[in-house]
Amino acid sequence: MGAFSAIKTEIAIWRRGSLPGFVVLIGVIVARLTGSFEFLELVTLDNFLRLRPPEPMDERIVIVGITEADIQRARTYPIPDRDIAALLQRLQTYQPGAIGLDIVRDIPVEPGHATLASLFRTIQNVIGVEVAFPDRSGYTVAPPPALPPEHVGFADSVLDEDGYQRRSLLGAHNPQQEYRFSFTLQVAERYLATQGIGLENGIRDADAMRFGNTELTRVQPNSGGYTRADAGGNQILLNVRSGARPFRVLSLAQIQAGKVNPAWLRGRIVLIGVMSLSAKDLASSGAITGINPGLVYGVEMQAHAISQILSAVLDQRPLLRVWHDGWEYGWIVAWGVLGISLGRFLQSPWRILLGLGVAVISLVGIVYGLILLGWWVPLVPALLGLVPNGFGLTAVLFYRHEQERKNLRLRLEERQFVIEQTFNAIHSGPLQTLVGTLRKAQAEQNLSPLLPDLQRLSQELRAIYGSVQREAIADEAHLQMGDAIDLALQAPLHDLLYTVYCNTLERDLPHLQALKVKIVQFDPLNTRHLRLEHKRGLCRFLEEALCNVGKHALGATKLTVICTQEDQQQVIRVIDNGISEPLDAPSVEPGKGLGTQLAKNLAKQLGGTFRRYPNQPKGTVCELTWSATRSWFWQRR
Repeated sequence: MGAFSAIKTEIAIWRRGSLPGFVVLIGVIVARLTGSFEFLELVTLDNFLRLRPPEPMDERIVIVGITEADIQRARTYPIPDRDIAALLQRLQTYQPGAIGLDIVRDIPVEPGHATLASLFRTIQNVIGVEVAFPDRSGYTVAPPPALPPEHVGFADSVLDEDGYQRRSLLGAHNPQQEYRFSFTLQVAERYLATQGIGLENGIRDADAMRFGNTELTRVQPNSGGYTRADAGGNQILLNVRSGARPFRVLSLAQIQAGKVNPAWLRGRIVLIGVMSLSAKDLASSGAITGINPGLVYGVEMQAHAISQILSAVLDQRPLLRVWHDGWEYGWIVAWGVLGISLGRFLQSPWRILLGLGVAVISLVGIVYGLILLGWWVPLVPALLGLVPNGFGLTAVLFYRHEQERKNLRLRLEERQFVIEQTFNAIHSGPLQTLVGTLRKAQAEQNLSPLLPDLQRLSQELRAIYGSVQREAIADEAHLQMGDAIDLALQAPLHDLLYTVYCNTLERDLPHLQALKVKIVQFDPLNTRHLRLEHKRGLCRFLEEALCNVGKHALGATKLTVICTQEDQQQVIRVIDNGISEPLDAPSVEPGKGLGTQLAKNLAKQLGGTFRRYPNQPKGTVCELTWSATRSWFWQRR
């Protein structure tokens, strides 16, 4: 029944204390569902991809770039068909596996058009480009007329709202409802065909594309950080190659002069494109490291898209994949609940801040590690579920801590005032009368038998004040040096209790001096579920029990103090063999005194029991027991 009650209490605590955190978490989920975090998630993806360790150069792909120097040498732009034809003829002597011409050639650029058209008809490994989908003005660009349709791929790309390219379009229907393949796919297919690997439909997804055992996972409208994105056609996420030199880049002048190693080109993919800012054949990407931040040449972006496919098929390099929506939102909720739980279990502002820091670093590290493995999982919404809840609980605890300190100071001031008033009243009344009686007893012989009792009464009245005063001073010290005292209380409980035992027995209490036999047992106790105030209360309990022996155990010669674990119970037991005097004032009902009530309250907090019962053949046993294996839900009782 007690466990059930404790569970109900714990549920009530969570319901009351965690409601703001769950409201924040619901807000984060709603914001993500509406696409509010899409931009941040995409930028985060870019940064993680850019921060990956550099990969080795993909030597299967060589870029021949027509640079600004080549354009100045030709003294015309576009580069004439004659120069393109000469370049193709020279490249064929190196026997490349495939040549991708990423330069539009829908109309003749004389001189040399006839020669170039003839080469297009005879060379079997050249892939040209077209613009298959209308731009904002409604224009498309036809492929070179002399190239067979199966040697043409579109150069169109899918851009996000910020203008960056994070997806690769592999195939789609053009306005005439003809299904067209991309330049990227055509070049990759041509090269993989030389390796005996053909293009097929997917197995898990029949509409996906597959090379061998590698299925190119299609982008869905809500893949990763996207929200209701245009997923038309067959798109895959673009996992660009990291590093400052992902591909070998040669210039047109180098090829024309023959200043190349034939091994660089033999059996390789050669991509020909313009690499000049004046030509404006540029793409935008935040994931590629380059000289111009955010800008790469179009032929370089094509190289990344092709390399991604080849590396996945031939090297098992991971493609970018995402979790199903249910797993993603479960992930976000889990981190949000962790933020809420920090305050529930750590229960200290500084510990919460430390735990929050560790949690944030762990979250970022896990997401980064998953990116390295090819998984794109949500970071921004998970952070926004974790951090505000953690910081919110920290702020609440700081505020509560300060309020408790203010309230404690107020109570201490009130308590000190009452102590001073009480002592003044005692000092002005009973103590003065007692002093006069003592003098009279010392002067008159017939009162001398009463003298020891009167002196003890005077000492006890003063001891009461001293005890209360020490308690007030201790509370003040805890207020001023709370962190230091808390640190001292971090010591093992059995060590603390033994220190209390030694200090108490050194006090000048009448019946402690007569003790001849002292039996002690201080074994390690399980304190995993105890808070600092519980340890402080146990120390006070032992001190109070020992003081009672010293004050009230008449004729005691033997003292036994046991602090140990018996079965599943932990126990503090103080046993004497004296004749007990009343522990409380005559007007107080037995068992209702302040010390007894404090012991019972401590036992209730610990979920244990307090007993005071006769010892055999004589004496008193004072005993406090509590469970050594109690569950975590007792902590808030």
